[in-house]
Amino acid sequence: MSWQDFAAVVKSPKSVGIGVLSQFIIMPLVGFGLANISGLSPEVAAGIILVGCSPGGTASNVMAFLARANVALSVTLTTISTLLAPFMMPVLMKLLAGQFIEIDVLKMMWDIFKIILIPVGAGLVVNQVLGTKSSWVEKLLPMISMLGIALIILVITAAGRDSLLAIGPILILLVFIHNVLGYGIGYGFSQLIGLNEQDSRTIGIEVGMQNAGLASGLSNIMGKIATLGLAPAVFGPMQNVTGSILATFWSRKGLREK
Repeated sequence: MSWQDFAAVVKSPKSVGIGVLSQFIIMPLVGFGLANISGLSPEVAAGIILVGCSPGGTASNVMAFLARANVALSVTLTTISTLLAPFMMPVLMKLLAGQFIEIDVLKMMWDIFKIILIPVGAGLVVNQVLGTKSSWVEKLLPMISMLGIALIILVITAAGRDSLLAIGPILILLVFIHNVLGYGIGYGFSQLIGLNEQDSRTIGIEVGMQNAGLASGLSNIMGKIATLGLAPAVFGPMQNVTGSILATFWSRKGLREK
């Protein structure tokens, strides 16, 4: 990361503000609604809320590029929502998922801080110190990240095998609805507010695509990887498929001016 990742804050403050608000309002509330009607066990249902309360995922930046959306805005929204996650996620989880599982707000804040802010801070420092010499780091870390996410999904799937066999179809359906509603509501709300087509697409993608890896990591720290971690484990791969389909559709449709 570099400080240029925050450039869109100055260029498009309205779009950034709407995007951040949408990120921490739409998906958490949709997740809360789906969890309540799901009929799933409390810990599994809470996993739907957990992934909904997560910040934007970095894959959204790639999808924004493919969809001819505003890539600079996408990177900025992902960055800001990630930096706000240690404060927003615990509070939202306490408010929305407190009826399903016990939430220790301060402990969750510290756990997310360790997972997110320390690496982000380190990334900024490395980029600042090494500059162009950090290119080898940028090539290496995505590979490590992909392997790490694959390992997390493997562990969750193995640990929650029995639960997945029992509730797999309904969980997949609920996660799909959650994901697609994120795209639709994010895009529709942005259009309603008066944002241009590029920024509306960006916010739609940012809202719909979550940092499922963070949600999975938190479920592991909380000792509930086989239950709380199921929804994030399904959400991660699914959003990459649905996001690719949406980005392809938008790229072929082109842009229309308001």
